[in-house]
Parts: sequence; C-alpha cells; structure tokens
Amino acid sequence: MTPSGQRPPPRSAPGLALLTALVQAAGTATLVRGQQADVGVVGYTLLVLGGLALADRHRFPRRNFVIVAVATTVYLVLDHPPHLAFVAPAIAVSAAITAGHRWLVWSVAFGGYAVWLGSGAATIDRALTGAAIVVGLGLFTELVTPAVRLVQQAAREQWRLNEERQRRQASEERLRIAAELHDVLGHHLSLINIRAGVALHLMAREPDQARVALDTIQRTSAEALREVQSVLNTLYPTGGAAPRSPAPGLDRLAHLTVDAGLPVRTVVGGEPRPLPAGVDRAAYRVVQEALTNVRRHAGTGAVATITIEYRPEALMVQIDDDGGAGEPRDAPAGNGITGMRERAAALGGVLTAGPVPGGWRVHAHLPLDPEPAP
Repeated sequence: MTPSGQRPPPRSAPGLALLTALVQAAGTATLVRGQQADVGVVGYTLLVLGGLALADRHRFPRRNFVIVAVATTVYLVLDHPPHLAFVAPAIAVSAAITAGHRWLVWSVAFGGYAVWLGSGAATIDRALTGAAIVVGLGLFTELVTPAVRLVQQAAREQWRLNEERQRRQASEERLRIAAELHDVLGHHLSLINIRAGVALHLMAREPDQARVALDTIQRTSAEALREVQSVLNTLYPTGGAAPRSPAPGLDRLAHLTVDAGLPVRTVVGGEPRPLPAGVDRAAYRVVQEALTNVRRHAGTGAVATITIEYRPEALMVQIDDDGGAGEPRDAPAGNGITGMRERAAALGGVLTAGPVPGGWRVHAHLPLDPEPAP
C-alpha cells in the first residue's frame, strides 16, 4: 500500500515495449525480404532500441520520446526503408502529449523531419508520407488527449476514494477496539477495586469471607486478561494466537451478573433466539457498562434490574438501579455513556441514560437485521 495522500507511481509497460521492438524489427525484415534494401545490424539495432525505449514511457515521457525520436531519425537518415519505423514514435508521441509535453513533441518532430529532409535520404514519396504520418498522428493525439485525461482523472479520483475509505475503516476499527478496551477494563477493574476493599475490610474479622473476595478478584482479573488479549489479537490477526474465549454476548450474561459486585435481578421477555453478532456483543457491553456505572456512582446497597426483551424487530435492553443509599446522582462523567450511545447508533439503534423516579435507567433499542450476518 502506498503512503497516505500519495499517488501510486506509474507502472512501466515492458510488454508493449517488447512487442513494439519485435514488430518493428521482424516486420521490417519481412517487408524487405526479396528487395535490394539492406537494413543491416545498425538499422535493426535502432528499430529495437526505439521499441524498448517505450518500457517506462509513463514515468519519463519526455526522455523516452526524445530517445525514440533520435533513434528513428538516425534510422531514416541512414536511408533505411521506413516501413514500420513509425510504430514506436506513434506510441511515444501519444504518451508525451498526454503528459502535457506537446510543444516538445512538435518541436522535436519537425526538427527530426527537417534533419531527415536535409540529409538527402528522403525521396519525395517518403517525405510526403512521413509528413502525413507526423501531422496526422500529432493531430489525432491532440484530439484524443482530453478524453484520456478524463479517464486518468477518474482513475485518480477512484484511487483517492479507495484510500479515504481504507483510512476511515482503519479509524473505525481503532475506535471499536478502544471502546472494547474501555468496557473490559472499566468493568473488571472497578469490580476488582470493590472486591479488594471488601477483602481488606474482612481480612481480620472474617477471613473466610475475605478469601471469597480474593477468589473473585482472581477470577475477574483472569477474565479481564482473556478479554483484553482477545481484543488485542484483532490488531495482529496473523501474528498472535487465536482468542481463547468467544466474543462476549448475552449467553454470558449470568456470569456477568454473578460477579457484578452488587445484587442484580434479570428479567427476560419474549422468545430468546440467536442474535446478530454485532447486536449480541453491543447488548452485553451495554449491560456491562451500566453495571460498572452503578458500582461507581450509586450509593451503598444499590440494587440493579436487567430487563432483556426479544421483540420481532429489535432487542430491548434496560438496566434500572434504585440508587442505593445516597444523594441522587447526575450523569456519570467519562466516556461510558457516550460509548454506549455510539455502539447503539452504529447498529441503527438508540440509547438513553438518565435519572428516573427512584433511581437511574439505561435503555437501549437495538434493531435486528432481517438476515443476521454470519
């Protein structure tokens, strides 16, 4: 891939150059067979040189046109039969004029023509034929050049759009990974912090309960490491090991609520069914972030209720908490709520979060695709 914002370098065309050299040399040899005209080693060398000079005409159109023009002029001045000697100049003229070097083309073309006439090697028929070829080819190229430039401009624009799309996709992927890491680390670290505080508080008085809290910390930290590794593996899909656990979804909701660090009640409505991967993962992350915010911002003894409703056209996810013992809270600071809204919006859904009578509510409406992606 080329660096961002730069056009890819023009490609060389050795195939056409080899074909032109072969046509000029072999075609001329065929046409002069049985005639008195002698092309000779020098003549065939000039014909081959003129053809091969077209190999990188797109990168160096001026230089290559001059080489072809000089080789062709020398060939004609040596009084060799013209026949197919104008094939390479025709291609070189087209490349140079298309690149915008028309004054160079006309100057060198008429200069070479004048040298040929002045050398005395041109008969009247050859001179008229050569003039017709030079003028006709130049005028034809001048007429075709605008269309060629439009095609080139369209190709450049398409290349630019492809580059922009790739950059946008890379940016969206980085944002997705950042959101995943935010959800994983925010949830698990807050839970570890709460359990660590409980363990310290109970260490001397109730060691058995402290051991339970430490066991929870161990499991939570291991789970956090697995999820972080799973997310980071998406950055290096070929260089790292495959994720050891599946992407989180509502099938892991029970595990999430057991280790939530606060009383949680789950209510499921409708007929549970397989969900599109993006919707399933987003629903899990919404619940995870909402429970994290309850632990961080609600008062002591807060109780949360998770409601999952499977509707024909959408999945509804709602998390309510009673606020616990404490003052009513404002919207949590940080990127959690924003990240949840962006997840829902990316799926064409809506997420709201705010205070309600008796506590706080997060409500997400996630549309379901008619044909879930595999």
